[in-house]
Amino acid sequence: MDDCIFCRIAGGDIPSDIVLEDADFVAFRDINPKAAQHVLVIPREHIVSLNDLDGRAGDVGHRLLQFIVKVATAVGVVESGYRALTNVGPDGGQEVQHLHFHILGGEELEDF
Repeated sequence: MDDCIFCRIAGGDIPSDIVLEDADFVAFRDINPKAAQHVLVIPREHIVSLNDLDGRAGDVGHRLLQFIVKVATAVGVVESGYRALTNVGPDGGQEVQHLHFHILGGEELEDF
């Protein structure tokens, strides 16, 4: 989608601080970090939210979760712990209509 900022980042049209990428997913640093390590993980394919994974061909959801663990390893939080979260819809706080997970860690995180 031409107007989706995350599609443009995944396509290389918008520069970002890439942490890890492969053929299906991209991980990049959040421009407004909420923790010492704050990385966004997105699929290259435009998927609106977690709700839209159901019925997709293949095992994209499983591969996405595996990629998240690789990102946590790459930024050094896999041993100390991290939070992986996604917001879904307006009441869930989703601001960009492209599936993305926030990987937060590198310090003790507050409860919410």
